[in-house]
Amino acid sequence: VILGLFAPTAGLVLVDGQDIQKNLRNWQNQIGYVPQSIYLTDDTLRRNVAFGLGDENIDENSVRNAIRLAQLEEFVSSLPENLDTVVGERGVRLSGGQRQRIGIARALYHNPSILVLDEATSSLDTPTEHGVMQAVQALQGSKTVIIVAHRLSTVEYCDRLYRIESSRLIEEGTFDEVVKRSAIKK
Repeated sequence: VILGLFAPTAGLVLVDGQDIQKNLRNWQNQIGYVPQSIYLTDDTLRRNVAFGLGDENIDENSVRNAIRLAQLEEFVSSLPENLDTVVGERGVRLSGGQRQRIGIARALYHNPSILVLDEATSSLDTPTEHGVMQAVQALQGSKTVIIVAHRLSTVEYCDRLYRIESSRLIEEGTFDEVVKRSAIKK
């Protein structure tokens, strides 16, 4: 519903007082979406980050910035052909965490004003998740970040938490407020 892929069955989704359905294409152009499962093509890392663009339209600075923000610099420098390394069909030559970070880099490549992470760190180990979340924290103030997660460590530094159960809003507040009021354990 937030992405505009489904219209709400009741009510409206308002952003700055405006119904997103009134100018859906404009709304969707502002969003970078990172799903739990990342689709990668049997192509170079560069082309997977700048997915959908021809080589002549790929901005190298945007690729490198997205790689940096997704905490992939060290990994890329370890590859035999760096950004020109072919990742294999569906990224078979990569770990789940590496695929996920490439998905995050892909979303950040287009410099969206809103970044939606939908269980995007669920397949990352704790140190990698921590690094990615530090990068996400660095975006605070410049982007709106919406994180859908089950892991508390993923949402610990969010300004606001909205706890949802069975499609209903149960609680909202800061991380500490929600954890303190609910049965959730840190």
